[in-house]
Amino acid sequence: MLYGIAAATAALLLAAFLSALFRLPALRLGIIDRRRQRPLPLFGGLAVVLATCLVVAGWEWAGVAPLGPEIRRLLIAAGAVALLGLVADVRRVKARFLVGGTAVAAACVVPYGETGFWLGVPAVGLIVVVTVGFKALDHADGLAGTVGVVTAFGVGVLAAAEVMDELAVLLSVLAAALTGFLMHNWPPARIGFGSCGSLFVGFVVAASAVMTRAGRDPVSSVGILYSITALATADVLLVTLSRRLAGRPLLRGGPDHLAHRLRRLGLTPPGAAVLLGVAAFAGVLVGVLVHMGWLAVSGLYWVAAVALIAVLGLLRIKVYGPRRQPYFPVGDTTRTSTHVTSTQVRAQLRVRNG
Repeated sequence: MLYGIAAATAALLLAAFLSALFRLPALRLGIIDRRRQRPLPLFGGLAVVLATCLVVAGWEWAGVAPLGPEIRRLLIAAGAVALLGLVADVRRVKARFLVGGTAVAAACVVPYGETGFWLGVPAVGLIVVVTVGFKALDHADGLAGTVGVVTAFGVGVLAAAEVMDELAVLLSVLAAALTGFLMHNWPPARIGFGSCGSLFVGFVVAASAVMTRAGRDPVSSVGILYSITALATADVLLVTLSRRLAGRPLLRGGPDHLAHRLRRLGLTPPGAAVLLGVAAFAGVLVGVLVHMGWLAVSGLYWVAAVALIAVLGLLRIKVYGPRRQPYFPVGDTTRTSTHVTSTQVRAQLRVRNG
């Protein structure tokens, strides 16, 4: 108990220090989020990864909290995913490579001895979806970190209930590191998460949740794992439906995520982060209570229903601008399928002539 508190405190302070330290190098190297109106350095995720791994490895080296082979394998796989995300922060990487790399790493940590092969395959898919969902949550200041703290703490409670002490310590260290990072990422953020941190956090919490439910009833396990990660999966569902209905490519970014739509409703950036953090906490709480047997399984249906209603309601908020009409020069006879009326031609001539 005492070493867990000490490890969490060390991770919090180290993550806060590294986040402040990495800000200037990221700005000078040009590793910034170009989607925002102001340059935001992206080494905050690296600070979380280093703080988590260094604290856990340091306690094992000191012999205070030795790690089992499963936790070592989890950290190695999560580190590989974080490295892939760091490459994506430095230079453009196609999304399919991020998804493929995450799937390979997930396949290495699923406990097939307890799940079996046929249940291990959907477990890999769940880890990939949650990891991608956490990456998608990095669209607003303070959001991914807040949801990460809540989710890591909830999965840590599941691990403690299953007497998986090493995993519980890892998750408490991760939650503390995210808290230290949030000191610099709360709106208005001074440093960003980036793909490195978001992929690492999503992978660790998803894989840890799968490990805590391995060997149990698969139907209830799916419901509990969904409830704990409901906010991240809801954002993925919202963006997928929105872009499909609008005829936009799925991998094209846009202001169509949860916090973007809440901002259009009038919420401030801190208000959106707090509201979504409370929503994430509600889902985590229901999942933990069902896992402990203190709440009926029907509570999971309420989480799914509320999430679906929220997604359908937010879909009604318009987030895309009008599509640009294709321009055809007057007298162009090469067009085939698009018909340009005389009114459109006159409008184009007025624009060209000022």
